[in-house]
Amino acid sequence: MTDLTNKVTLITGGARGLGRLVAHKMAAKGSHLVLWDMADESLANTAREISAVGHKVTTYHCDVSNREMVYGIANKVKQDVGKVDILINNAGIVSGGPFLECSDQQLERTVEVNLLAHFWTVKAFLPHMVETNSGHIVTVASAGGIVGSSGLVDYSASKFGAFGFHEALRAELKKQNLKIHTTVVCPFFIKSEMFAGVKTRFPFLLPILDAERVSQRIVDAIIMRKQRVIMPPLVYATWPLRLLPVSIFDKLASFLGINDAMSEFQGRRS
Repeated sequence: MTDLTNKVTLITGGARGLGRLVAHKMAAKGSHLVLWDMADESLANTAREISAVGHKVTTYHCDVSNREMVYGIANKVKQDVGKVDILINNAGIVSGGPFLECSDQQLERTVEVNLLAHFWTVKAFLPHMVETNSGHIVTVASAGGIVGSSGLVDYSASKFGAFGFHEALRAELKKQNLKIHTTVVCPFFIKSEMFAGVKTRFPFLLPILDAERVSQRIVDAIIMRKQRVIMPPLVYATWPLRLLPVSIFDKLASFLGINDAMSEFQGRRS
């Protein structure tokens, strides 16, 4: 088990939503929080909430899709706070529309934030973890990175990439016999502003997840050094179901309502 007392935990997208909830729970365990986000007002509010109860928190305005900004702010974190022990790549965006209705800029931005940002943050903080032979990297991917669905072409592509990045990185770290832990998180839709309007046909099988529960599962996984958090359990069935002919797999996905989930999507308005 991992003792989080005085561990420096950096969370991208830490100002609101899932990132904010994880930040509060990590702080309650004694971790020193470093929060990155572009929503400055929300970032300041979250920092006030955490510091008001006596926990350490440091914030930075950072666009994780900007490689040079990531490297620059990472150096500032090292100077201001010190070594990052736990890196949680949580920042994410969703276009939420049919592929041909998404602008080129939306498509690029989705990949930059949901996938490429992981490259830059890990390159910035992994060397020190390797040097000390300790650390933990958390990749917040998605069930949409395991099964693609209508209305999420760019999102699923980026999350499939994030899942693959994490799998390969874990293999490299193991090959080098490094004691750096990894956790990949693949939840179904979370009840949040980001996915406002999404629906599910069978809530008892594929529920819209409670963000508090997901955030607690992430913190528990870090403490217990669990390598995967996949929610709900039905998502695990994806792998054996891939053995079915594609036509049958697609019919099953449609029956479960996966391809209709985004039909009333509204998303975060701000």
